Amino acid sequence: MFNKKESKVEANFDKFDTLIGDNTILEGNLTAKGSIRLDGEVKGIINIEGHLLVGEKASVIGDINTNSLIVSGMVKGNIKAESFVRITANGKVIGDISSKTLVIDEDAFFEGNCKMQALNPVTE
Repeated sequence: MFNKKESKVEANFDKFDTLIGDNTILEGNLTAKGSIRLDGEVKGIINIEGHLLVGEKASVIGDINTNSLIVSGMVKGNIKAESFVRITANGKVIGDISSKTLVIDEDAFFEGNCKMQALNPVTE
């Protein structure tokens, strides 16, 4: 019925430079380059020049700025992603999202506003 494009949403999530484990609580800002998998808890602003995966048991309370993001856990804060944001079936986002591409799986939760960044701005 629908013609789906080949999705590259998870293409860069094969390897991670950094793992923040599920027994870790980080209070403060997190800044890094590369790919990060978060299975713990972060309370603060996250700035990643790369890719961020928020695992099923993970939670973030604070804003996220990254290239691309997959949320399988919980995020309470605003998200700005240069490439894409995907909220999986187990994911929960409470906050505003700004991204070129937004994918929300069935049974995912999203409460907030979304601003899509145009690849080619529309002119009148």
